[in-house]
Amino acid sequence: MITESAAEFRDALPHAGRLAGLDVGSKTIGVALCDSEWTFASAAETLARSKFSKDLERLKTIIGAQHVRGLVVGLPISLDGSDSPQTQSTRAFARNLDQLELPILLWDERWSTQAVERAMIDADVSRGKRAKRVDAAAAGFILQGAIDALVGL
Repeated sequence: MITESAAEFRDALPHAGRLAGLDVGSKTIGVALCDSEWTFASAAETLARSKFSKDLERLKTIIGAQHVRGLVVGLPISLDGSDSPQTQSTRAFARNLDQLELPILLWDERWSTQAVERAMIDADVSRGKRAKRVDAAAAGFILQGAIDALVGL
């Protein structure tokens, strides 16, 4: 099941259980995880993209090892609210993830990377370290926004 509704996503999930957040880019996939009570999200890792089958196998490994019960995928909507080519690409990626048989929530990620970049700059993180961590941190930002909404339902 793929949805943009937090309520539908929550209804499709078992009571509690870990969620994974994904920031899907053309070159990398940022991965974040939250605790089973949906309190806090944290950056986990950044995967270099390759063929989808290889990306899927690496995601399956993470999902299995972390006992993930649902996925939150950042949806890169344009600032005016319209879909862009990257939005369409992310929707296709999510459709391909549907074979994992986990509920998938597409979550508006318009400001995630910029917010994370600013926070890292404010924390005086070097440019090189920011480049390595920004995608996983953006996934954490996306996931935290979604779990905050889920807990508020």
